Amino acid sequence: MRFAVLMAYAACLIEPRLAHGQPVTAEAAITGGYSTDDVTAAAAQVRLFGDVTGGVRFFGEAAWAGRSLSDPHHESDSFDAAYPYTNRVQIIEAYGERMFRPHEGLVGIRAGRFRTPFGIYNASDHAYSGFLRAPLVRYEEYSPLSNNLLEHGADLVAGVPRLMVEAAVGAPGDVGEVRRHSGLDVIVRVQGYYGPFIAGASHMRTPPSKTAFVTGGRSHVTGVDLRWTHAGVQLRGEWITGQPFGRSTTTGWYADALIHRTGMGPVTAVVRVERLVFGDLRQAPDDYLSRQTVGARVRLGGGLALQVNALHQSGDKEYLPRALDVAVTWSVRKQ
Repeated sequence: MRFAVLMAYAACLIEPRLAHGQPVTAEAAITGGYSTDDVTAAAAQVRLFGDVTGGVRFFGEAAWAGRSLSDPHHESDSFDAAYPYTNRVQIIEAYGERMFRPHEGLVGIRAGRFRTPFGIYNASDHAYSGFLRAPLVRYEEYSPLSNNLLEHGADLVAGVPRLMVEAAVGAPGDVGEVRRHSGLDVIVRVQGYYGPFIAGASHMRTPPSKTAFVTGGRSHVTGVDLRWTHAGVQLRGEWITGQPFGRSTTTGWYADALIHRTGMGPVTAVVRVERLVFGDLRQAPDDYLSRQTVGARVRLGGGLALQVNALHQSGDKEYLPRALDVAVTWSVRKQ
């Protein structure tokens, strides 16, 4: 926690600066939480982003997070929404990007260290949104997909009104406890827009996890995602299917709602249902984990926010059937 406090304090002292005439923004956040899974957790993040010469934009983020699990006989993915709890300082993202707008189109290039562009993947989609756990389809222990996947490489985006294609080539730069072997990653994503709808399809081929009990081969995963937003309500979900390693299979989905209607004041309500099926083709039946979550994010003022989740889980016996997660986050921004 000492490092977390120092990081946030340093961000508060950052004075507004200019990078070749454009502002640089600094953000910091500290989170502390407790789960009835007998988990205590703390985390801190610092971000710097802005524009430099020639229309190039940069983004950098460092994070520290740690947690303790008092009962080693039970698994828990609490507070693992978008940052790894490995109890050390890590660079999460560090990249530069440039956008071009030829005629009515859009072309962009990003290079450096960035989150794997698969499905609904931005940190803001998962961290501090009201949910304190990553969707099961993005939990690194069971899925070929994870919010802790990072790429060292380049990402190209090309689009026209209502349609965008994104392709990334790089090498794994993961930050979680489960990491991939070195090698070449290829990710392709197509995303379309129509009124309040955003729909996407993604595919990734990548080296398998280092925890795989077989060697060789490639991991692959395919997914579709959908978002609908209207009048303070966002509905979204993802479905994925893939082969993490060898003859193993993983298929899963989640659907959730974030609700902030007029009259709710500082409260945003959240609801999620999800299911993940995983197994080895040599074994039957497959294992599964199912979960339902209800909760809320409440702005308390002064940069403070409270997040509360109540969960019911079934399937994997290493998970407790019920859990309550509570976290408080303090955040600050300087420009």
